[in-house]
Amino acid sequence: MTPKNIALLAGGYSGEFVISLKTAENIQKQLPADKYNVFKIIINKEGWFHEHGTQKISVDKNDFSLTIEGTKIRFEAAFIAMHGTPGEDGRIQGYLDMMDIPYTTCNTVVSALTFNKSNCNKVVKDAHIVGIANSVLLFKDQPYSIGMILEHLRMPLFVKPNESGSSLGISKVNSVEDLLPAIEKAFKEDTQVLIEEFIEGRELTIGVYHLGGQLQALPPTEIVLGKSAIFDFDAKYSEGDTREVTPARIEDDTLKELSSKACQLYRYLNCRGVVRMDFILQKGTNKLFFLEVNTMPGQTEASIVPQQLRCAGIELTDFYTALLEEALNRR
Repeated sequence: MTPKNIALLAGGYSGEFVISLKTAENIQKQLPADKYNVFKIIINKEGWFHEHGTQKISVDKNDFSLTIEGTKIRFEAAFIAMHGTPGEDGRIQGYLDMMDIPYTTCNTVVSALTFNKSNCNKVVKDAHIVGIANSVLLFKDQPYSIGMILEHLRMPLFVKPNESGSSLGISKVNSVEDLLPAIEKAFKEDTQVLIEEFIEGRELTIGVYHLGGQLQALPPTEIVLGKSAIFDFDAKYSEGDTREVTPARIEDDTLKELSSKACQLYRYLNCRGVVRMDFILQKGTNKLFFLEVNTMPGQTEASIVPQQLRCAGIELTDFYTALLEEALNRR
């Protein structure tokens, strides 16, 4: 059987560029070479290219192909491994749809919706499946005031870029005097800033996927913060005292509810492939509050979804192969 040509898309424009390369490296290592010819394609603001030895070969965007040593290579599917724009916000998916090339992630509309935290929160709120924190959305080119914000929200607050896949620019604000600096910090990462009321509780994150007609939730992970007040970029990728406990040490009824509601949201949002959903289990009430959905969760050896797959007894090779085959079957 002739191996299929697969484009493994990595990089992107966000602060997680290097993490994306590690994600792609792990995925490429797991995909069986006898079934797939995997061509890693780096995407950044300078261009799209494949490294062939010491050469950087540009992608022909007219038909999404490579020409290597005189041979034109076309792709039968794309495995998207980018974090942030243009991989998580639907842009690359729209291009691939126009090229009639199937891919492993959510489609353009779903990716764009979930990447915009405020819009996604509104849609999830209308589903009446889980709780949603009260919030205010600010735009860089529109006036706002601290007084207006505090009329709608109660301290403490989370301030974050509204569209960002890199967990940069996030702050937890406990006092009024810290609110404006936090907003300015977030505006350095995005032109929209989302301010949400803090929900005290345990942070839980869970992978959900649809393969072979079956929708499944993985064993959840609890994010146990140490000195860091938030699970931001530094807490994710720096050595510290933040711990990821898989499986999460929660009661059976809470596990059942978390898995069920995550699957309900997956269906409601029309997700595809594997996603990771973040929740807060509110202290005192055990009510679940939605934080966000990540349509391109990290796939490095240490990332959360691979942790959950190992906990479930699922080999990464089998899982990534199944994701790719599911995409190929849509061709």
